[in-house]
Amino acid sequence: MRLAVNLGYWGAGNDAGNLALAREADKLGYSVVWAAEAYGSDVPTVLSWIAAQTNQIDIGAAVMQIPARTPAATAMTAATLDTLSGGRFRLGLGVSGPQVSEGWHGVRFDHPLGRTREYVDIVRMALSRKKVRYDGKHYQLPLPDGPGKALQLTVHGARQDLPVYIASVGPKNLELTGEIADGWLAIFFAPDYAPESLAYVKAGREKVGKTMEGFDVVPSMGLVVGDDLAACAEPLRPNAALYIGGMGSREKNFYNQLAVRMGYADAAAKVQNLFLDRKYREAAAAVPAEFVDSTSLIGPKERIAEKMQAYAELGVTTLSISPSGADMDQRIAALRTAVEALDLAGVGE
Repeated sequence: MRLAVNLGYWGAGNDAGNLALAREADKLGYSVVWAAEAYGSDVPTVLSWIAAQTNQIDIGAAVMQIPARTPAATAMTAATLDTLSGGRFRLGLGVSGPQVSEGWHGVRFDHPLGRTREYVDIVRMALSRKKVRYDGKHYQLPLPDGPGKALQLTVHGARQDLPVYIASVGPKNLELTGEIADGWLAIFFAPDYAPESLAYVKAGREKVGKTMEGFDVVPSMGLVVGDDLAACAEPLRPNAALYIGGMGSREKNFYNQLAVRMGYADAAAKVQNLFLDRKYREAAAAVPAEFVDSTSLIGPKERIAEKMQAYAELGVTTLSISPSGADMDQRIAALRTAVEALDLAGVGE
């Protein structure tokens, strides 16, 4: 199992600190640094900035939103970032959600599975430097009965087998991820529930005659080092409340639905009601301690090492952490503790 660091969103006054974390992770031998986007900072700009100031760590999109770009534009960006970084780019994709897709990008949130399948097909075709011709239900290239012609990516030096990841939550999307992607970007990955999610991914692999060998399972989770578990959980509660309560509408929130499937139906409803009523502190406080503990790395180094060992046994191949701390020194110290815990667990590559 390898370690990665997830820096989340940028542009909120945290840029210098996130760059410091990325550079420290590079020195410590972390495998990849991931960045996210919603409707603020965009992933490619951030990753190009990080790539220019690091040496060996991979740069990963977690994720680039499918409704934000045409598949050809994504292929162009991926090829450019991969070339400029010396082959260090990993392309993570996600459909986002109805509120962002339709409210921010003006793209209907319909047929997400079919769109994702066709999108990945076209991206891979473009990266292979073949002339792009595609006659799908959702994408047609070139457009019929018009002046467009089939074009070929002109970027040289990018890997044709550049790894593609999908951020998926629901059963059908998990199966699709196993079928068409090289890796899974997971959220709220709990040891008790993870086997059920992984079973869908494995089913997708089996559909195309593949095993989990070489497939990258990448859960992202908060990391807080300390002896007081309750205190360690506190800084992670607001993020859990944001996803369970606010990442979507009352009728359609994929993360809330995941929490329900994980056995937290009553708590998920309470958190959502409080969050949508703008009672953010109360929503964070309503996130069950068990939920935070099971989906995070909290506690002293030895406890974190035990959790890492359990993740490795489940099939996690890259553990992506978001270190929390009162200041940058504590966050960097947490990165180092994670390396020590991985050594203690005896499951590192």
